[in-house]
Amino acid sequence: MLILSVSSSLIPGTELSDVTETILARQLSQIEGVGQVYITGQQRPAIRVQAAPEKLAALGLTLADIRQAVQQTSLNLAKGALYGKDSISTLSSNDQLFKPQDYAQLIVSYKNGAPVQLKDVARVVAGSENAYVKAWSGDQQGVNIAIFRQPGANIVDTVDRIQRELPRLQEMLPASVDVSVLNDRTRTIRASLHEVELTLLIAVLLVVAVMALFLRQLSATLIVSAVLGVSLIASFAMMYLFGFSLNNLTLVAIVVAVGFVVDDAIVVVENIHRHLEAGQGMREAAIKGSGEIGFTVVSISFSLVAAFIPLLFMGGVVGRLFKEFALTATATILISVVVSLTLAPTLAALFMRAPTHHPHQKPGFGERLLASYERGLRKALAHQRLMLGIFGMTLALAVVGYILIPKGFFPVQDTAFALGTTEAAADISYPDMVEKHLELAKIVGADPAVLAFSHSVGVSGSNQTIANGRFWISLKPRSERDVSVSEFIDRLRPKLAKVPGIVLYLRAGQDINLSSGPSRSQYQYVLKSNDGELLNTWTQRLTEKLRSNPAFRDMSNDLQLGGSVTHIDIDRSAAARFGLTTADVDQALYDAFGQRQISEYQTEVNQYKVILELDAQQRGKAESLAYFYLRSPLTSEMVPLSALAKVSAPRMGPLSISHDGMFPAANLSFNLAPGVALGDAVSMLDQAKNEIGMPASIIGSFQGAAQAFQSSLANQPWLILAALVAVYIILGVLYESFVHPLTIISTLPSAGIGALLLLWMMGQDFSIMALIGVVLLIGIVKKNGILLVDFALQAQREQGLTPHEAIYEACITRFRPIIMTTLAALLGALPLMLGFGVGAELRQPLGIAVVGGLLVSQMLTLFTTPVIYLQLERLFHRRQPAPAAPTLALQK
Repeated sequence: MLILSVSSSLIPGTELSDVTETILARQLSQIEGVGQVYITGQQRPAIRVQAAPEKLAALGLTLADIRQAVQQTSLNLAKGALYGKDSISTLSSNDQLFKPQDYAQLIVSYKNGAPVQLKDVARVVAGSENAYVKAWSGDQQGVNIAIFRQPGANIVDTVDRIQRELPRLQEMLPASVDVSVLNDRTRTIRASLHEVELTLLIAVLLVVAVMALFLRQLSATLIVSAVLGVSLIASFAMMYLFGFSLNNLTLVAIVVAVGFVVDDAIVVVENIHRHLEAGQGMREAAIKGSGEIGFTVVSISFSLVAAFIPLLFMGGVVGRLFKEFALTATATILISVVVSLTLAPTLAALFMRAPTHHPHQKPGFGERLLASYERGLRKALAHQRLMLGIFGMTLALAVVGYILIPKGFFPVQDTAFALGTTEAAADISYPDMVEKHLELAKIVGADPAVLAFSHSVGVSGSNQTIANGRFWISLKPRSERDVSVSEFIDRLRPKLAKVPGIVLYLRAGQDINLSSGPSRSQYQYVLKSNDGELLNTWTQRLTEKLRSNPAFRDMSNDLQLGGSVTHIDIDRSAAARFGLTTADVDQALYDAFGQRQISEYQTEVNQYKVILELDAQQRGKAESLAYFYLRSPLTSEMVPLSALAKVSAPRMGPLSISHDGMFPAANLSFNLAPGVALGDAVSMLDQAKNEIGMPASIIGSFQGAAQAFQSSLANQPWLILAALVAVYIILGVLYESFVHPLTIISTLPSAGIGALLLLWMMGQDFSIMALIGVVLLIGIVKKNGILLVDFALQAQREQGLTPHEAIYEACITRFRPIIMTTLAALLGALPLMLGFGVGAELRQPLGIAVVGGLLVSQMLTLFTTPVIYLQLERLFHRRQPAPAAPTLALQK
């Protein structure tokens, strides 16, 4: 949730790491809500014993002698206590050594009666626990502190507590140490909170505008605003009871639900306003208007909730992500029904008065729009076959459009943060790796979009070899840079490629990260087989094939095959003649070349290691093995390694082997070129496997986001179908008919066309967020059909109108609330579509789908729905009489 950068230009890296661990990390871990505190690039202080093999051999000593001497003369064991008659006194002694000069005085052995001190055969220096780790903050040495929250802890509150503590912690550090925030993941959450506030304000203003435009009455506007406020406050209370937090998805649910809450209130208030226009009193209009529209509001809301039911039962990662979204939206909708049918009529009875009409008053915008619609409606009803043809065409286009539109998972967000993984030749030396990293750092730091960055090299944490490193890059706020994070990566890529012998793979940091661990790129594909050599061969072939495809960027694999391996072939028979075993040889080699931790010492605040190794001049050379001796336990003579083993020349070999499900595995990582959808990339990858003839014994599968995408892609059609079926069942139960729900659902194809068309025009994939937008459209757009069908059924039953007369009257009477609610929902989703705030790319496809769907459906369904109603009435009129409208039952 938070990455801190700690740097200093004065104190050594070991001291910086020590104060970071003992002061910062420990204090931070005690803050409420903080879980794990992890330090990257840490150089923990240690004492390093660097032995000279030729001196040891000359004195008949081995590295094991040094190890045993240190272990036996510097230790910290319990010693008991003096239990006296009057008091108890704990025993202590100076059994620990703390300084290099103290270790240098240790007696390793005696030769000819004279002591051999450690300083006679080794250098003892203060150093770091791992000599092959280093980190920088910008151009200064430094370390990073990655802070993770406890499960269930509020991330914003936790980060705020940390931020409040940082000034106090800074005062506890040496003056030259600087602590800064490299990345704060709550920035996107705070931006979302700001967007909710902005969207709520926009929604209220839009309600004022819509109500003023159509009703031209201040009291009606204030009533709708009051219903909106009460409903949202109650929704937050329900979220608290559910134990939900304000996160990216629940916030999106609240933003979307604003349109639903406004819709319910507008429908009720508009109907009351219509009765006031007819000359009824305030109380009578409130009672009759709300009762008349009550079932309609219930039908709209319950069928909308039904559209969310499939989301609640979605499996996998996506299901877990959207459970809170669906429950939050559902709770808000149900609350709005209750408030709209209780508070709105009450306020209307008290404050809403009949509008006054002046004789010379010009028709308002609503009246002029209604007149235009009435002329168009007559033409549509006169050409019903044409309208049926248009409906059939929209249905076909919706299906074809869904099949053809590029599919994606989650859009790449601009969180102003990028992560990088470096890869060099597997046999690169540590000094060369450091040099190349610094060259990359100069290029990264010179980019005008970069605010701060840090990087590290060496075997630490997720880095398994010296040939890998890490970059963490924080960008300036979006308003202060001319490129998005994806464009920033594209801009850096050719510059970074000029550094020979190393590659920096960059990917944008995301709020929703489904990767199982550190990855070079955004997406991962895993190959596994029980034949390691076959796996390596085909992994390299597939990697090269995909690199030739311009749709893939930063294609790489994690095979570490180019490492230099010096093989030592032990002659077990020869070793046995000297009383030695392979374990003795391995232990001796580890003493010399493994940075072996042979002891430790404790202080009041921490514990530190003592490291044994060969001196720097010898430990990097294969020739140093010529000075390598072991002592024979049979004769106590020094035996050269060459007498019992053969050292081969360095050769290429694997440095590490990944596994997946207990099988050897290779991980392919890749980014996508701009405009390439993940669904298309999946197809191209499968095609590449077929083209190179990959054997069936090698099994491939996506991991992380790509794996979740594949699962969601398979479930998408079923999710949409399940939402339609759920809505149909709810409407069928409410209307006690299987025909009229078909009329209502007929409004949906045009919404699908609009959503897909606007997504395509704006260059967006059909992502998970767009899918949620389509599910929302299923709930929103059918509102038009419910308003029309409910009124038409009531008119047929109560007034004895023919189906043609009833649906015509319904269209004219319900035109105003349909336009008002659609405008409110559309304009409420507009801020999502425009993408305000950090990381708004995640929400943008949802807004685009809703706005596009509402625009097209509004233009078509007001003309096609009446025709569908009449055709179904003709088809089923003789078989089934019109059902009793539930509205009347509600009134009784």
